[in-house]
Amino acid sequence: MFIRIVSVIFPVFAVVALGYWYGRAKRPDMRFANQLNMDVFVPALVFSALASKTFDLEAYSVLAAGAAIVVLGSGLLAWPVARLLRVDWKTFVPPVMFNNSGNMGLPLAILAFGNEALPAAVMMFLVSNTLHYSLGTWMLSPHARLWTLWKEPVIVASLAGFAVSVFQVPVWEPLYFAIKMTGDVSIPLLLFSLGVRLVQADFSDVRLGVIAGVVCPLTGLVFAGLCVWLLPLSAGHAAMLIVFGALPPAVLNYVFAEQYGQNPHQVASMVMVGNLMSLIFVPMALYWVL
Repeated sequence: MFIRIVSVIFPVFAVVALGYWYGRAKRPDMRFANQLNMDVFVPALVFSALASKTFDLEAYSVLAAGAAIVVLGSGLLAWPVARLLRVDWKTFVPPVMFNNSGNMGLPLAILAFGNEALPAAVMMFLVSNTLHYSLGTWMLSPHARLWTLWKEPVIVASLAGFAVSVFQVPVWEPLYFAIKMTGDVSIPLLLFSLGVRLVQADFSDVRLGVIAGVVCPLTGLVFAGLCVWLLPLSAGHAAMLIVFGALPPAVLNYVFAEQYGQNPHQVASMVMVGNLMSLIFVPMALYWVL
């Protein structure tokens, strides 16, 4: 079991470590690469997963509901913790709610459960990402224009993928292969860019970072466990939801905190320390499900 868990997490953290080493050595500006990933490669990955001939939207509806419950439930539990710590809830709650289902969740799903698990992982990523861009934005700025959500390339790609799946629109096989090949770039680049970002991490508030690094996966696991107990999930989807619940805070939390002036230095510590602490919680979740 130990060897199996190591074989799952090693490739993930090896690519992150490679990005960290390269970031320290070269100090690259990853802004263009990250923008390209979110505008082109990740949308291509999402579309190819949802437009696959084997994708059945109805089969993933319960899993999507479970992912939403994990995200929203984590926020409910995080709010009293923020009050207890006397930390602004707008600073503490979003990083606990919205986990790293992209950078870490997608590659972990493939390594732990195989390529056939990608559509399920993409579904959970879309639920978390959509809630983050809508509810998460509103939490930080109630007057934000939420209609801009529909301009995000990932959302457009997901709607197109759903349309192809639901209406069984035929996609020319060479075109589908080209889109899938483009999407395959996204996962290693997500991990590599996370490693580079660790070089620029702000660990000025380590105490808060450690607390968030514990609260985020624990609250996620609590609600993932409840969903496994209450919802009619298949064994495979139940296992994936457990791993989803154990993921650390998403890097996007720092981007939003910086954009809306919500204590970005504290959020950066929560995100980066939390991702380092995933070395503890992700293997625990994998041991649980494997």
